[in-house]
Amino acid sequence: MQIDFAPSERSTVGIEWEIGMVDQATGNLVQVSEVVLDALSQPDGSPHPQITHELLCNTVELVTRVHHTVGAAVDDLREQIDEVRAITDPLGVELMCAGTHPFAQWYDQKVWPAERYKRLIDRTQWWGRQMMIWGIHVHVGVEDRAKVLPLLGGLLRYYPHLQALSASSPFWSGAETGYASNRALMFQQLPTAGLPWQFDDWEGYEGYVSDLITTGVLKDYTEVRWDIRPSPHWGTLEMRACDGLSTAEEIGAVAALIHCLVDYMSSELDAGRTPPTLQPWFVRENKWRAARYGMDAKIIVDQAGNQRPVSDEIRDLLVTLAPVADRLGCESELNQVNYIFEHGASYQRQLRVAEENGGSLHAVVRALTLELRHGIGS
Repeated sequence: MQIDFAPSERSTVGIEWEIGMVDQATGNLVQVSEVVLDALSQPDGSPHPQITHELLCNTVELVTRVHHTVGAAVDDLREQIDEVRAITDPLGVELMCAGTHPFAQWYDQKVWPAERYKRLIDRTQWWGRQMMIWGIHVHVGVEDRAKVLPLLGGLLRYYPHLQALSASSPFWSGAETGYASNRALMFQQLPTAGLPWQFDDWEGYEGYVSDLITTGVLKDYTEVRWDIRPSPHWGTLEMRACDGLSTAEEIGAVAALIHCLVDYMSSELDAGRTPPTLQPWFVRENKWRAARYGMDAKIIVDQAGNQRPVSDEIRDLLVTLAPVADRLGCESELNQVNYIFEHGASYQRQLRVAEENGGSLHAVVRALTLELRHGIGS
């Protein structure tokens, strides 16, 4: 089958941010997305063009327009947050974002009434119902379809860097999991989710999708839920591996790193140099290490099996990408990665709050809502 890749301007950027809604008093998730989205509908009754539903009724998703800079995309998200708060504040509902909610139970959550979600739950059952998770997705425009899969393969080498920085799900259903990102291992239980297959060319990707449609696994390519995937409709490469982040500043930092990496590797392709890749078994091991240990992970960095702390890798990467950030206009956002080093990644901050409050996960939710409203340190 043929899958067309939409024309897209190189290195444009868009961000999706999944936001959970919790009761101000109890911190538990509340099922109010339909109320919120109805209130945000347009004067003619049509849905809001950028704020939409997700799998669960405790969530709204913010989707930016197409931008040329990460800063503009983050500003877009801030404006949308203000729109949502104008509805949720009077309802006594707070906003939070992390890879998982620290103590809510999956069986209390309602699924949004859409056919695609009903089909997903019918097929996946218990695992599908467990998807009480939130993430951010970053789209980067790719101007040539032939670049998409080499860029995907190259970005897999930096998967643990991005997962460690964004890790924000150390708790699940009231328990401390021992993982920096429990979400990463939860989400990969869905069919077609998890790490992508690595193909040599676009025809290989088309054959994969065709096979899965033929056998009834998919209805179309949008149901390929890889951690990094082509997004043919938009003409982008979409990074989906990152946990949800509780502040716009952290989103800017992680999005800038992704934006710069893709543009840097695109320039390498222009110069006739294919971005280095890792063996799939190394990629899988790196994902597990970043999910388990977060910023303390020691990762595999090349095909020879050499290993380094992911934190050292990230610091070196900031130096390498500084000229790219200057060209793309995201120097300040990329430098905010150092803010994460200074204050800790979200999973580290959550664990610290729990320890300081006698293990209280309600205190963790409170801290997450304050961070989203006021920033880290609030």
